[in-house]
Amino acid sequence: MKKNENGSAIPWHKDKLIVAGLLLIILLVAFTLRISNIENIPYSIFPDEAQNGIDAQVANATGQYKLFYESNNGREGLFINIQAMSIKLLGSTALGLKLPSIIFGTLTVLGVFLLASELFGTYLAGLIGAWLTTFSYWAINFSRIGFRAVMVPFVLTFAFYFLFRGLRTKKLHDFIIAGFIYGLGLHTYIAFRVSPLVLIVLLVSLMITREKFLKNYWKHVLVFAIAMFISAAPMLLDFFHFHPEHYASRTSEISILNPATNKGHLLPLLGKTFGLSLAKYNFWGDQNMRQNYPPYPILNPITGVAFLVGLIYIFIKFFHLLHARLKNKVRSHKFDVWVFLLAWFFALLIPEFLAYEGNPHALRSIGTLPVVMIISVLPFLWLIRKINSFGNSFKFLVISLLIVAFSFIAIFDPVKYFVFFANSPKQHSAFEGNLKEVSNYIQAFPPSTQKNIITGSMQRLTLKYLNQNLPNTNYFYPGEADSINLTPGASSVIIFTGADQKIIDAMKAKFPGTNFQPHLNAFGDNFYTLKY
Repeated sequence: MKKNENGSAIPWHKDKLIVAGLLLIILLVAFTLRISNIENIPYSIFPDEAQNGIDAQVANATGQYKLFYESNNGREGLFINIQAMSIKLLGSTALGLKLPSIIFGTLTVLGVFLLASELFGTYLAGLIGAWLTTFSYWAINFSRIGFRAVMVPFVLTFAFYFLFRGLRTKKLHDFIIAGFIYGLGLHTYIAFRVSPLVLIVLLVSLMITREKFLKNYWKHVLVFAIAMFISAAPMLLDFFHFHPEHYASRTSEISILNPATNKGHLLPLLGKTFGLSLAKYNFWGDQNMRQNYPPYPILNPITGVAFLVGLIYIFIKFFHLLHARLKNKVRSHKFDVWVFLLAWFFALLIPEFLAYEGNPHALRSIGTLPVVMIISVLPFLWLIRKINSFGNSFKFLVISLLIVAFSFIAIFDPVKYFVFFANSPKQHSAFEGNLKEVSNYIQAFPPSTQKNIITGSMQRLTLKYLNQNLPNTNYFYPGEADSINLTPGASSVIIFTGADQKIIDAMKAKFPGTNFQPHLNAFGDNFYTLKY
């Protein structure tokens, strides 16, 4: 049986099999929510996702899997290379592109279970955390989009789980695993780069709460660092030796620290962006339909309230234990937990509130997703632990309210995603659903048909990804439309992904024998064609 940080046994729920069975059910539900109808929800593949797919296709074709892909403002390569393996297995489909997100999103549920159980000393906490993560709109949404950011919650939860397990067991292999997983984070998403702040703050806390910590744990810290640098080394060499320009990427352009952005008013701007970052959890969420269901907050009402209560509780306990340590020299390992959770939450908010563009921003702050769920566990855990101290009537009321609350959580966000989001014309627009319609349209032609598509540079990415080997398919920028030539009598078509009437009229005049046809649907996935 496991022991917690104080050396006492961590109890299973009444039976190991019950806990394992409940966890398995939760993971199966989580996987189902993340893979169901993935070809159609979201309706199309957004160009940023498609860029990953095209890079993966090229890597598969050439055998050159990169540490860093320079296109689209630069992206760390680990996730794209994993996508390449998925595409090689499943083909250039939505599932092939998004299966890694589905898997990492599901594994994050497991990671939250393990870490919450470790931090709070009970598997009940882990089950609650896994439940909240499974049904979170925020978690479901990014588990169904082919963005590399979805790896950040996965890496953080498992790295921190093995780290805290190592602090309990004092076994070197836990620190080695923790360090190796943590080092992989540098290969994932730019927001991960602020996470060393969490380790620094935690190290200070451990030195405060544990007598002679460095003397007793120097080997553990050393093997963690070595393992971390081994897994991070390829990217560190790329950033600081071979391609230092990769490290900056796009961050300097949108940072509020940039004088061109803050215009000499850094503090007011910081207050605004920080306030928006906090507001998105409970009051006013990310307004980008790809990242949230606007204008609503990213947490459902019950999880949102639980998060606020949990955060306030942690602040109270933090100051109480800090006072006890400074005044009465009391050492408490719980202080490490509260410091760790606060450091994680606020550090992983930095990529969001130090950027000016698009706030609040659920993607840049995705590193806070696991810790928000873990903090939200606390009120539920406290209430459940107090049940036996209540009278029968009040106990029945509390149990009923808990059943209603967990049922509400399980229904609210999935309905919001699979009903309201899925059927919203704004969702089709946000994911450029017309590109999927164009893709379906050109796939219906015989291979010999000349297909000329007038579209922008980003929009063609989705079409190229979904139609990698489609013959006689040519792409033109709007300014290149005059260079299109059609052979009268031959099977050919011009496709306009946008309603640029000037260009459409010019093509009508140039090819008077063609038939113009708008292709419209109720969701606004519109495109237009000229066809011989």
